[in-house]
Amino acid sequence: MMEEEELEFVEELEAVLQLTPEVQLAIEQVFPSQDPLDRADFNAVEYINTLFPTEQSLANIDDVVNKIRLKIRRLDDNIRTVVRGQTNVGQDGRQALEEAQKAIQQLFGKIKDIKDKAEKSEQMVKEITRDIKQLDHAKRHLTTSITTLNHLHMLAGGVNSLEAMTRRRQYGEVANLLQGVMNVLEHFHKYMGIPQIRQLSERVKAAQTELGQQILADFEEAFPSQGTKRSGGPSNVLRDACLVANILDPRIKQEIIKKFIKQHLSEYLVLFQENQDVAWLDKIDRRYAWVKRQLVDYEEKYGRMFPREWYMTERIAVEFCHVTRAELSKIMRARAKEIEVKLLLFAIQRTTNFEGFLAKRFSGCTLTDGALKKLESPPPSTNPFLEDEATPEMEELGMEKGELDQPKKPKAPDNPFHGIVSKCFEPHLYVYIESQDKNLGELIDRFVADFKAQGPPKPNTDEGGAVLPSCADLFVYYKKCMVQCSQLSTGEPMIALTTIFQKYLREYALKILSGNLPKTTSSSGGLTISSLLKEKEGSEAAKFTLEELCLICSILSTAEYCLATTQQLEEKLKEKVDVSLIERINLTGEMDTFSTVISSSIQLLVQDLDAACDPALTAMSKMQWQNVEHVGDQSPYVTSVILHIKQNVPIIRDNLASTRKYFTQFCIKFANSFIPKFITHLFKCKPISMVGAEQLLLDTHSLKMVLLDLPSIGSQVVRKAPASYTKIVVKGMTRAEMILKVVMAPHEPLVVFVDNYIKLLTDCNTETFQKILDMKGLKRSEQSSMLELLRQRLPNPPSGPEGSSSLSLITPTPEQESSRIRKLEKLIKKRL
Repeated sequence: MMEEEELEFVEELEAVLQLTPEVQLAIEQVFPSQDPLDRADFNAVEYINTLFPTEQSLANIDDVVNKIRLKIRRLDDNIRTVVRGQTNVGQDGRQALEEAQKAIQQLFGKIKDIKDKAEKSEQMVKEITRDIKQLDHAKRHLTTSITTLNHLHMLAGGVNSLEAMTRRRQYGEVANLLQGVMNVLEHFHKYMGIPQIRQLSERVKAAQTELGQQILADFEEAFPSQGTKRSGGPSNVLRDACLVANILDPRIKQEIIKKFIKQHLSEYLVLFQENQDVAWLDKIDRRYAWVKRQLVDYEEKYGRMFPREWYMTERIAVEFCHVTRAELSKIMRARAKEIEVKLLLFAIQRTTNFEGFLAKRFSGCTLTDGALKKLESPPPSTNPFLEDEATPEMEELGMEKGELDQPKKPKAPDNPFHGIVSKCFEPHLYVYIESQDKNLGELIDRFVADFKAQGPPKPNTDEGGAVLPSCADLFVYYKKCMVQCSQLSTGEPMIALTTIFQKYLREYALKILSGNLPKTTSSSGGLTISSLLKEKEGSEAAKFTLEELCLICSILSTAEYCLATTQQLEEKLKEKVDVSLIERINLTGEMDTFSTVISSSIQLLVQDLDAACDPALTAMSKMQWQNVEHVGDQSPYVTSVILHIKQNVPIIRDNLASTRKYFTQFCIKFANSFIPKFITHLFKCKPISMVGAEQLLLDTHSLKMVLLDLPSIGSQVVRKAPASYTKIVVKGMTRAEMILKVVMAPHEPLVVFVDNYIKLLTDCNTETFQKILDMKGLKRSEQSSMLELLRQRLPNPPSGPEGSSSLSLITPTPEQESSRIRKLEKLIKKRL
């Protein structure tokens, strides 16, 4: 029974000691221990087995039991001590809580006392400051009242003094007093409801009105409208009156200025009436000389009478310009038939010089917005249109040398007076445009005559292809015309001038450039030689002479210069014309014309060299290649082709030294023309023996190396050929080599031969295959089976003429060309 009770007690104890994982984890963190008895998953059996792993270890069982009993006693003592220590915990806690509550009550009491004291202090401060605020308000109101009364006293006294001084014309004192009265009156705007204040304000307005009328009367008396000036000249009274007018209504000031300027220019209207000789354009200098004298006279007599901020000198000059423009417009409309281009340009030049004089003398601050059209300043450029050089054409138009030193470019933001007078000439610029049309026509005719008289440019390979001097002359004249016209107008006249430019650019391209290109017998397919003679070694020469080749290169260089300069001309025209008219300036058609001249020149050079090589290719196709017995040095036709290349290419390269890109185009076009023609003549070489094919392969390699060296042939400075050109030559000549390698291959067995053909020529087709069979000398009966086999081996056999097939670079396999290449290398080494 005792054992059963003990077992039950143990089970109940284990049930009670089953803690949750969270609690167990917390205990392990607070009381870390390595003792197996403290583990949550403690197993008594495993623990005993650990203590007594073997039977021999049971000998120490008594020691182990004693240690465990000792440990139990220590635990019991610790538990007993802890339990006894917790006996008085509850009573101590209640006592601590009561003490805390008492401390809190004391704290609340102290806080309440502090709050009561703060409220009492605040109330005391309010009572103290309330009296101070009342005193501050009283002081401010008293100050305002005193100030207002002082202003009222000053206003009343000032109005009385103002009325008295006005009657006595004491303008010097009135100027100072009036400004003060008006400043004081501003303080009473919110008191205008008071009758006395309103009455004072009305008296001030009445005094201002009386002052204005009185000052205008004084100026009318001093400067009567009839034009007779006061003998005494300007007085101090009028000077002080101007100071008063500065304060009065601005209309008084404007009226004084208007009457004074009108009286000052009245003599000008009489001297330069429409019916007077000095009024015409040929004596326009006298107008500007007169106003310069008047400005000097004004500075001496009246410079101190008017305030500096009125800018009276500038206002007189501006009004003179407006009157002059109106008078010149009227007289030019009446005598339009008498206007000649030299007279018009003379008047324009003198007028723009005068406008430049005004810009140096005055700032232009009196000009009204929109009165003038300000031009944008053109940025610096390297083209000929911004060079400040005098040309013979300017002298021909009647411009003196001294005038050329004057500003010629549009007066941009630094000249606000540009166009203030010269605008009147714009309706008559058609005379200038027609004159330029005529002059440019004569200039083109002179260029044509000079070219015929002087002949083509002399060969000079040291300097390269020279640009025709007439080209530079044309664009310098264009620059002069554009600058002159832009000084006068940036509107429709500039568009008309642009049309004239376009016309003569096309004429220059047609008459000077295209018209002087050497003539050849040509067709739509290119240059053809009317008769082909059999090649005679060393007797072939290019169709064009050395002078003709240099002429073509010179025309090409000139066309390139014209193309680039025409583009710059278009940009400058767009800079100088009105923004709304920019879209109407387009020189694309003229640039395309010069591009066409460039293309034609390059095509002529290509055709000339191509035609020179034709007899050699014809001789190649007529040789009996089946009778060649051994492979030797390169054939005579190859020597002839190389000779023509060495004759022409260095001349062309040296004359196109300044236009390297077009020399590259020449090389590319020649390669694209010569290589297909060489392959065409290659197919005509039939029948060919094995030795003949090897000789042709050697010749083809020689031509390939010459073509690769074409851009720098005969030059002391060796340059690497452009990649685009090298690619074309390698593709084309490799195809010719592949054709010859197919010819050299045995045609039996048929399958191997056809497969080799397909591998070596990726652009293979039945027509090319049949030509190769003809070169091998096979009969038609033998060809039929081979053609049928080719059709079967080709999944999609292409069709079309040989001339339409593209030149493709083929990379044959090493097995296919190893034997032939080794043999070819031996022949080349032997030759070298």
